[in-house]
Amino acid sequence: MRNFLMSAAVLAMGLTAAGSAQAALKDEAEIRNGLLVVGMAYEISEKCGSIDARTLRGITTLLNLKSRARELGYSNSEIDAYVDNKPEKKRLEGIARAQLVQLGVTPGVEETYCTVGRDQMGKNTGVGRLLH
Repeated sequence: MRNFLMSAAVLAMGLTAAGSAQAALKDEAEIRNGLLVVGMAYEISEKCGSIDARTLRGITTLLNLKSRARELGYSNSEIDAYVDNKPEKKRLEGIARAQLVQLGVTPGVEETYCTVGRDQMGKNTGVGRLLH
């Protein structure tokens, strides 16, 4: 499931604008932040046994981000080019994990993921809305 969602994120976004005069899509805060929210929710759902991801809602979020990227002028070829961009995927995963640590996660300690996840759900944040 992890690889599926992360691959879906990559497929849905196309975060580079190679060969284009416009800025790289990875620099679009709206898009980047949306991906990070999905990634954080996914990480919590994987590390906390009592919290699950709302998979359909997550996929819908990714598709909406893809649509927004197209509205911003990014092409399907730019999206396709990103699918193979493993360094960018790793960079986003690192940012998402660092943000989780800032929220109170201790890597490898399941209960901290659960605590952060329950807190995010209680606050009805973007991350919390992707969990149940």
